[in-house]
Amino acid sequence: PGCLLLQILSYLGACDRLLKQGYEEGQVEEAMEMFQYSENKAAEFLRLLAQFNDMGFQQNEIKEVLLLCGNQREKALEELMMK
Repeated sequence: PGCLLLQILSYLGACDRLLKQGYEEGQVEEAMEMFQYSENKAAEFLRLLAQFNDMGFQQNEIKEVLLLCGNQREKALEELMMK
């Protein structure tokens, strides 16, 4: 039981830190789930998602490509450019 509580508190802390960086709650929760609650991977995903979104790419395409490319920026950008 104590272990689960620590995991929940860790998750909530990670979500709170990501929300404070200006990401939307739904996106934060989705990213945390996609990356098995790894705050670092979720943060990188959200950063790249925002970056590619600002470049004019479609959000659903960005998500798909980032997952396929494992958050590798250059590889993901190449894939997006080819679409």
